[in-house]
Amino acid sequence: MAACGQSETVVEIALHPTKDNIIYIATNDYIYKTRDRGTHWEKMSAGMTHSRVIALAIDPLFSANILAGTKGDAVYKSYDGGQRWVSRRTGLHEVTISSVVHQLVFAPGSSSHVFAATSLGVFESNDGGETWGKRMEGMKEVLMVISLAIDPQQPQTLYAGTSGGVYKSVDGAKTWGKVNSGLVAPDVLKSSRSLGVTRIKVDPFNPDRVYTATLEGLYQTNNGGELWNRIGESLPDHMLSELLLDPHQIDVLYVGHRKGVSRSEDGGMSWETRNMGLTNINIRSLEISALDPQVLYVGTNGQGLFFTVDSGSSWNSLPLAADETIS
Repeated sequence: MAACGQSETVVEIALHPTKDNIIYIATNDYIYKTRDRGTHWEKMSAGMTHSRVIALAIDPLFSANILAGTKGDAVYKSYDGGQRWVSRRTGLHEVTISSVVHQLVFAPGSSSHVFAATSLGVFESNDGGETWGKRMEGMKEVLMVISLAIDPQQPQTLYAGTSGGVYKSVDGAKTWGKVNSGLVAPDVLKSSRSLGVTRIKVDPFNPDRVYTATLEGLYQTNNGGELWNRIGESLPDHMLSELLLDPHQIDVLYVGHRKGVSRSEDGGMSWETRNMGLTNINIRSLEISALDPQVLYVGTNGQGLFFTVDSGSSWNSLPLAADETIS
């Protein structure tokens, strides 16, 4: 057994949509896959360069198809559950060398319709990531897009967290309009990375409610972005790295930051720290099971992967010891 240790930084976590035993993670060096909830791991980077993978997305209908976004080498796709990867950069030629693919998002219920948030803008694919086209009309002040969210009830509505705040599209990303009221003061926009949006999520129970995690705190809108309000003032850290909304329970959300994981049961008004069992509370990635809302996984900056089966009341380490190396 080739142990990669517990000192890994877990950059991204992707959970299989229907099989809770299958998990993919990306570290600073490799993609790993487990088929038994973390007892055994395999390295899954064959066909890739050594560019860092920082985004993973599993096809919601054909789970053997996986997309990986990299830092400096565009997008890769696997058709066999991560065994082999091929570069898919047609239309993404400018998103190479110095740029970053921050997030990949499949449109609800679609295998073919995918969006990418990159440091050079929003890109769209209508063929499962085989080819891409840039979708930035209306985003005149910004290039860098960090996070994307699609309204699950109206997939033509998208939100983009950018270096200049939040933009909204109501026509499937053909055009965008700025929705920053209450979010970014005009005088603050002098700095291109003034706000630092890290994640944006649409409430699955109320599509007019959207949450935005930033490097300066948490914001919420109840009217589709017309006006944002600062929430989560009691959080122990406002430099937020992650944001999750529970798909099964209304008003339950989680954030990750440099002081661990925090959980709210009232839409972000009040918070409880959930760090018991974490040996590193500098959170890099956070994911919730689509099958069981009490099961979550957290990736840390330097102490590997942890999981909980009780909504974060207690965490257990999941060492990334690889039985087999595939390179």
